[in-house]
Amino acid sequence: MGLRRFGRLVKWVGGNCRRPFSTTSSSSCDEMMVQQIASGKSLNLYSAINQALHIALETDPRTYVFGEDVSFGGVFRCTTGLADRFGKQRVFNTPLCEQGIVGFGIGLAAMGNRAVAEIQFADYIFPAFDQIVNEAAKFRYRSGNQFNCGGLTIRSPYGAVGHGGHYHSQSPEAFFCHAPGIKVVIPRSPRQAKGLLLSCIRDPNPVVFFEPKWLYRLSVEEVPEHDYMLPLSEAEIIREGNDITLVGWGAQLSIMEQACKDAEKDGISCELIDLRTLLPWDKDTVEASVRKTGRLLISHEAPVTGGFGAEISASIVERCFLRLEAPVARVCGLDTPFPLVFEPFYMPNKNKILDAIKSTVNY
Repeated sequence: MGLRRFGRLVKWVGGNCRRPFSTTSSSSCDEMMVQQIASGKSLNLYSAINQALHIALETDPRTYVFGEDVSFGGVFRCTTGLADRFGKQRVFNTPLCEQGIVGFGIGLAAMGNRAVAEIQFADYIFPAFDQIVNEAAKFRYRSGNQFNCGGLTIRSPYGAVGHGGHYHSQSPEAFFCHAPGIKVVIPRSPRQAKGLLLSCIRDPNPVVFFEPKWLYRLSVEEVPEHDYMLPLSEAEIIREGNDITLVGWGAQLSIMEQACKDAEKDGISCELIDLRTLLPWDKDTVEASVRKTGRLLISHEAPVTGGFGAEISASIVERCFLRLEAPVARVCGLDTPFPLVFEPFYMPNKNKILDAIKSTVNY
């Protein structure tokens, strides 16, 4: 693996590498990381989330985990065993009131604690929208940095699951990417989920952490059992290529990787980038890749209109206009409410991505 960025595991040395709220990556942080290549335990994604929460609670007595049904493990079992281990004073249920869950978390974090709030489904985060964008995101700014709620992390499962229909399948990440003052993070795998979640909980800014529920049990890989963190606002090149750059996040990465492999059979070399952090996102890594390939394709489950892919497209066109060999392609969800029986037609699947790769390369 060497010094390559593929799938690397990192641990803050001394825990004192603090990344400012910035859209650029910091090379000084890289110098303070030690790459960990260690045998781990085979875990699925929800178990990796559980392990991260266990470590957060164990290493910091100021950490609290709360939300609907979390004390008995939650509907996806991500908090299984935490209340028994750490007590119901630190891991506890809340009323079915998303606005109240986040509002309580803001207050708890403002008092110097690490508040990890769970919204049971991302589809139901909207009652808390005002608390997140008008309170949490502005808390530090409005006080001139005299006080903040940077210890707040909001976890929520998002995206398609195969049978969720209108109200258990949505991908609302773009709504929150329009709110300066918070971070938005989405992992693609168990190893990424554990390291990124620990970074979010310990980050000095409020974070919305969306978990791809399709992968809770489906995605399994070796996950180190020790305490480690992965850098925020730093994209990862998970596949190198020369002909076209593909950018995605979360569960969509596995679909995009399948399309890259099929494109390779036709002689097309694809570079695949996992954005990981959407706000603030790593423009420099994506720009460098597009300057090399001359082409860009973005894919996400959310509807195409107003999706975060539009922001990526606009930014890269501004930075790489004279290097582009073709229009930026977006392969996304349709501009309809999320369907039930028509979900296969709605989803940006491998074949749609492969067709877009070929048409972009042959433009």
